[in-house]
This record gives sequence, structure tokens and C-alpha cells, in this order.
Amino acid sequence: MNAPRSKRTEINGWLILDKPVGLTSTQAVSRLKRIFNAKKAGHAGTLDPLASGILPVAFGEATKTVPFVQDGEKAYRFTVQWGIETDSDDADGKPVRTSDRRPAPDQIANLLPEFTGTIMQTPPSFSAIKIAGERAYDMARDGEEVILQPRPVTIHSLELVSTTDDDAVLEAKCGKGTYVRAIARDLGRLLGCFGHVTALRRTRVGPFTEEDAVPLAELDCEGAQPFEDLLSVEAGLSEFACVVVDRDGAARLRRGQSLILRGRDAPAEGFAYAACGGVPVAFGTVQGGELLPSRVFNLAF
Repeated sequence: MNAPRSKRTEINGWLILDKPVGLTSTQAVSRLKRIFNAKKAGHAGTLDPLASGILPVAFGEATKTVPFVQDGEKAYRFTVQWGIETDSDDADGKPVRTSDRRPAPDQIANLLPEFTGTIMQTPPSFSAIKIAGERAYDMARDGEEVILQPRPVTIHSLELVSTTDDDAVLEAKCGKGTYVRAIARDLGRLLGCFGHVTALRRTRVGPFTEEDAVPLAELDCEGAQPFEDLLSVEAGLSEFACVVVDRDGAARLRRGQSLILRGRDAPAEGFAYAACGGVPVAFGTVQGGELLPSRVFNLAF
């Protein structure tokens, strides 16, 4: 007997969700798949359940652009509570170190330059990093000792927004793989007062900002028109150069063949994508005046 055909819909594009606190990224994607009745969806960068903010969700052909969005710069606004370090480096964890000391604003500000540029950072034990095929957070929850090695991350900027006696609000712009919880942990240790994250909001992922974000409540309510908030597949490629090609060039790229770029508008070497009739055809690298496709999009133009 043949399996029943899926009744889900082929949808292509991006939905930039303003994820609420308390929902995992996987749960958020599942909710959106149901709302859009979509066959295929995935997100660009996990947000912890305690975090809110930008969660770019790709549908259909847009999932092919997820790695490029995920590699883009991210921005966060977060609150660090002083006096307690937890095993998860956030408010969900158990206290492991405490202190009665509290830092002055200038003490915090003076240390922030040590957290900018390319630095070595040890990820939190409660993280999605795999150790011998098992997620670190699963091992930590089971009471196993989790030892993660420091790794290089890039933090473009780290600024102090406001302070009280017991906490501080900071904003960070950083590259892929950076853990804000680790920034809070390490900053608290350097200050000698310990600390953990109590509130975290992501305000940017690659080309997407809070201006693009749509609250889940607006999408999942009676009378909602979620397709009005769907962005194009091309939105995920907006930080890259675009090469306009004709139908012959598009057909060549879709066969996986390189395309010689002519004219003064050809981009310099590096990443670029080709579009025909305003529809993305392929993504790849420009080398020696040729576009070498690495991803091909199956979209009508």
C-alpha cells in the first residue's frame, strides 16, 4: 500500500519570529509549521527557552540559505545579576558560587574591552555542543561532569547600558558560536562578584532585525494573515552581492556549471548569489571572473 501523500503546503520564504520567553526554538518552529501548514522549515540559530527575540525561521527553499544567515553578526541585550554564579550560567540553574561583593559601574566598564575582538571562550556546560555524540546539556542534566574546551569567538562590541546595585544591562554584537551566558559568567569572575544572566533578548541575526520581527501571538490568533509577514527567500541573502543573469545563465547555474561574469557590475571575488527576474537562482563564490554555484534554488521565475 502506498503511503498517504502529505497535505502540507510548499512554502518558500522567511518568517522572522519574535520568540517569547518559555518556548524552545524547536517548539517555535513546530508552531509556525502548523500555522503555515508548511512541509519544510528550520531556524537560523537556537535561542534558549529563557531568551526572547529574533528567531529567523526558513521555509522550503529558504532553508538552503540558513547557514549564511546563521553565520551573520548577532546582537543581544542582556541583564546580569551579580552575587550568584549558577551551573547553567542563567536563572534556570542551581547556584554554585556566591559573593556579597557588588561592582561599581566604572569597574564593569573598564573590563569590557577584555571581552572584545577574538577571544577564547569556554561554552557553558548547559549548551548544545556535542561531546562524543551527546549534547552537553543532556550530560549536565544527568549529573555527569562536562568538560568543554575553550574556543575562539569574535565579539565586535560589548557596551554597558545601565546598572543598579545588583545587576547590569549590557549589549553585545558578536559572531557565530558566542555564548552571552559565558560572557556574564566570566565577567562576574573577573569582577570577583560572580554573575548569571536573568534576561536575554536577541535583537539581530544577520540581515534580520527587530523591525522584521512578528510576535507569535499575532500569527496564531483568529483572523491572522500570517502570509502577509512572510519575507522572500532572497531576504536571507541580502548581505551578499547579487548577480543578475538571463534565463540561459540561470539554466547553466542550475545544472551546477560555472558562469562567466561580464561587465563592470560583476562583483569582486567572494560570496555572491545570482538572480533571474528577481528570483534567486544559485549561491556560490566568484573566482577569476566566474560564479561557481554551491547551492541551487528551485524557484519559478
